[in-house]
Amino acid sequence: MRKNRKRVESHDNVERWMVSYADFVTLLFCFFTAMYAISTVDTNKLEEFASSMKAAFNEGEKITEFSVIDDVQVILPTSAETESSIRQMLSAIIKESDGSLDVKRDSRGIVIAVADKMLYTSGSADLKEGAVSFLDLIVQALIEFPNPVRIEGHTDNIPIHTKEFPSNWELSASRAINVAKYFVEKHNIDPVRITSIGYAEHKPVASNDSPEGRAKNRRVDIVLLSEQESRKEPY
Repeated sequence: MRKNRKRVESHDNVERWMVSYADFVTLLFCFFTAMYAISTVDTNKLEEFASSMKAAFNEGEKITEFSVIDDVQVILPTSAETESSIRQMLSAIIKESDGSLDVKRDSRGIVIAVADKMLYTSGSADLKEGAVSFLDLIVQALIEFPNPVRIEGHTDNIPIHTKEFPSNWELSASRAINVAKYFVEKHNIDPVRITSIGYAEHKPVASNDSPEGRAKNRRVDIVLLSEQESRKEPY
């Protein structure tokens, strides 16, 4: 004898699509709200920055163009005017340095070249006591110009082989790092802006065949990077 089985009738929920539609609309609303908020903050920051730069340099409408790298780094043009401004800012220590400090402009940007004897004793990467007074003045250029900064350590071609520095690579890198640390720790320069690198003897600016040439090669270059050079940095 067969038992009668009750049939369970299934009914499709015709209103199910409304749930998915509501989720989609909510996601769109969140996305566009976030995009609007981000764009508003960035615009305000850039407008405030342009105004502060104009006031700082009393240049009226001259300082109106700048670039932004990855929405973080603000880049001022590394022009002849910028070089002149920094040179004027550092004129006192340039005169006092007797040729051991100079400001120049090249493909990297604006370069503040400091002879090693102003910062270190021979074979050392520790900043001399008198070095901080020079760095305290140089840091003003980093404060006024918000470009990314690359600190490069350079040596001559005389080999070094000590327990602390097995080669000029370690010496040049340590010297650059200690300058970077001083700027960050003592002057609160944003570490995101700073890169330090050691080139050893491989980027000379003069011949190593004379004591004068070797002295020129032993240096730390503090470089305010141009827009093109900034794009090479790993942000």
